[in-house]
Amino acid sequence: MESMHCVVSGKVQGVNFRAWTFDQARNLNINGWVRNLQDSQVEIIAQGAEADLAEFKKRLLQGSPLSRVENVKCEKMDYDKEYSNFEIRG
Repeated sequence: MESMHCVVSGKVQGVNFRAWTFDQARNLNINGWVRNLQDSQVEIIAQGAEADLAEFKKRLLQGSPLSRVENVKCEKMDYDKEYSNFEIRG
């Protein structure tokens, strides 16, 4: 299972972006979490098949209907924890 860490910037807080991200992850069988950061960005840890993660990143670039995504930085990572679902964190 591949793991990926992403930080999304732009207008991504207060526009239903985390809930939208949750739906996208569930549709693609991706586990992990999404949370808002103090600096108005959103952080994501995603785990799944490589092709699903690639599609997930494409969807993040498009963003939710009310968001305006300016940048998505994703890096593959070695992660010792394996998640069994996807959750929205505070």
